[in-house]
Parts: sequence; structure tokens; C-alpha cells
Amino acid sequence: MKLIYGIKDKPPFGKLVLFSLQQLLSIVAATILVPLLVNANGGEANGVILSTSSALLGAGLGTFVYLLFTKGKSPVFLGSSFAFLGALYAATANGYMGILLGAVLAGLVYVIIAIVVKISGTKWISKLLPPVIIGPTVALIGLSLAGSAINNVQNTAVSTANYNLIHILCALITFVATVIASCYGKKTLKMIPFIIGIAAGYISATIFTVIGNAADIPYLQIVDFSAFNGYLADFSIKSIISVPDNIVLFKAIGEMKAFDWANVASIALLFMPVAFVVLAEHIADHKNLSFILSDGDNQVDLLEEPGLTRTLLGDGVGSMVGTLFGCCPNTTYGESVGCVAITKNASVYSIVGAAIMAIIVAFITPFELFVSTIPGCVVGGISIALYGFIAVSGLKMIQQVDLNLNKNLFVVAAILIPGIGGLTLNFGGDDPFNAPIIKITNIAVALILGIIVNAIVSKAKADEQA
Repeated sequence: MKLIYGIKDKPPFGKLVLFSLQQLLSIVAATILVPLLVNANGGEANGVILSTSSALLGAGLGTFVYLLFTKGKSPVFLGSSFAFLGALYAATANGYMGILLGAVLAGLVYVIIAIVVKISGTKWISKLLPPVIIGPTVALIGLSLAGSAINNVQNTAVSTANYNLIHILCALITFVATVIASCYGKKTLKMIPFIIGIAAGYISATIFTVIGNAADIPYLQIVDFSAFNGYLADFSIKSIISVPDNIVLFKAIGEMKAFDWANVASIALLFMPVAFVVLAEHIADHKNLSFILSDGDNQVDLLEEPGLTRTLLGDGVGSMVGTLFGCCPNTTYGESVGCVAITKNASVYSIVGAAIMAIIVAFITPFELFVSTIPGCVVGGISIALYGFIAVSGLKMIQQVDLNLNKNLFVVAAILIPGIGGLTLNFGGDDPFNAPIIKITNIAVALILGIIVNAIVSKAKADEQA
């Protein structure tokens, strides 16, 4: 597409601040959600509490590591990885040391694969993952997130009993404001549609909440400001800045003497297989971003430059750093890629700015509390655009494929239907369906199935498919 700001372009400082804030807002909800889910699903019961401020700190530091390895040539933000949720749930039984070791072992998988790629080159990647496979896989990444977006829109993420029409209205206000800003905005407004959308949704939700509180109508109380109550009661200048709590490295050091090293093998089985799953998403994300960055004759392939070796090292080491000095493994974020696509701003300076902001706000208590008050419906409204653009990017790649040939149709079908249907492979545990030890996600299963089917039909001649 025609970019407004290319990778190396540096926007004026005022705009850069806004663009960086927009990148941060596009990833912040998902990034802080991972530690909250871990706490709710075993972490707190095992005495392991992951903090949202630590997650932001880890995401910012991890992104810096990624940008260093990729020489500032790949404009994408790293945030908390949902793929590791199952491993994190189980690892909390081994304390913070379990999480630390798991993240390091998963990162080492990336390092080993990066070394293999350095030796063997990347041509085999293009042969293994042609557009007929990568296109539907990228589309699947966006489509598989649709349920999460709509659960936020409807307020049914926790329970269907929470279904709320006012939440839907606020989500639609958020989405429509984003659309109007992107399509009709002038100059800077056109490049910050997410900030405009979030502001519109948050204001409308606040208005409903004020009315709901005044009239004592819980149905209208969309924004939960309770996080500020205790803070404001004990407010002082010193309380504005606080060190992120429960940083994994520091907690793990305290547990080192009591840790049972016989559990290392089981921790490895939890985390290392997931690293191979995330590898598939890593390649798909970078293929998608390459497609977005390409403009006419200027074709970009991030797997060639800065190269898959560097992106893997950046992702793997960035994930390790993000866990050690934060709380959970990181990965490249589709939300960040979607933000680049919608705003047409690929400036790596915006990613640097977002990483700096993530680190700073991790120490700013009021901002962390403010982020916690953003309603799920507002996040859902933004997600409709973000996830939609990821899906559309994949569909555009499929346009390069001749779908008049049955062999191509079978490959696309093998990816989209099992992927959207949620086919997973679960191994181990007393209840493999609900609590497996190892889980291969629907995206990874679909990608593997697509590769297998493509290998089966690749020898079919075009004239036999007429």
C-alpha cells in the first residue's frame, strides 16, 4: 500500500508522540490481559501474582531488544503472548522460577531455529509457505480473534449472563468514530483514528456510567472507577510513581534455593512445544507486515531483510527479556501490524516511542489505573477494525492465488475451516480438552494441515484441474 510514513521516516515530534500513544493503546489491553488471566486461573492460588505494570515494562523492553536485533527495519511491537497461557497456568505450580525457566527455554528454541536458518537460508521457507498457505493463515489469525472482539463488545467475555446492549452501543460508537476519523479526518486526525475512537467510546461510556450511578441503574454503569477509590484516598505526590511489582527475575531469585530442579524437564515440556506454535504465527505476522509495507515496485520481504534469523532472535531474546524483567513471554502483535495497515504509518520511530511509553507508564500509577478503567466494549470496538484489517490483509494475499484450480481450493479449505472451527491438538493431563499439558492451537494445526495438503496436491497438473 502507499505509506504516509515509511520505515525510516521520522514524523514531527508532536505527531510522533500521538502515533506512539496510538500504538501503545492498540496493544495495551491484550498485553495486560495475559497476567490477569494467569492470576485468575491458578496463579493466585499458587501464590504467583503477575502484575499488569510488569507486563508493560516487559513489553517495552522486549520490543527494544527486537528492534535492536532487526536493525530497526521491522516496525512491530512485542506484547504478552496468549499462546503461552496454558503453560503459564501450569508453571505457576513451580512459582516464579517455573515461569522464568519456561520463558528462557522457549526463547532458546527461537535461538536454535535462528541458527538453523542462518546456516540453511530462507528459500525453503518460501517453498514451504507459498501465498496459498500464508494468505489464508494470516486471514485466519484475524478471523480467529473475532470471537474475542465480539465478547468484549457484548460484555460476555466472563459470562453470557452479562450481555448488555449499552456495551454494544458504546462499542459501535468507538468503531464508527474510528472509521470516520480514518476516512474523513484531515492530516493528523486521519493517522490517529484509534485515539479518536477510544476517546469517543470512553466518553460515551462515562456518560452512561454517571447517569447509571445517579439513577442507581447497574445496567448503565459501564466504566468501573473503583480502582481509583483506594488510590485517591491515600494519594500523595510519591504515590504517582511506583516500581512495577512482582518482576519475575527478582521473585525467582528469592525462590532459587527452595526450587526443585527435578521439575525442569516438565517445565520444558510445557513451554518448548509452544515456541514452535508461536513460530508459525511469527512467520505469518512478518509475511503479512511485508505485504503491507510493499508499495508497487518496492517489494519488502522482512524474512530476507533484515532476515528471518534476526527476526527470530529479536522475538526469542525479546521474549526472554520481557519475562525476566516483566512477567510473561512476548510475541509480535497482530494489533500492532493492524495499526500500521490502517494508519499507513510504518515509521519505526513510532514503535520506539511506544516502547518508551510502555516502560514509562509501567512506573506511573495513575496511568495504569486509567488503563484498567477502559471498558471491554471500547476495546472490542477498536478490535473490530484491528482484527478485520489483519484478516483482509490475508485475503489480499489469496488474490495472488489461482482459485480456479481445485488443488489451491483444497489447501485454502484445509486452513480456513479447521482454523475457524477451532480444531486443536491436546496432549496430556487428566482432562486434555479443558486442561491439557501441551496444546497445539487452531492456527498452528491449520497451518500444519495446509502444508501437508499442499505437499499432497503440489504435483497435480493445471490442465487436470480445469
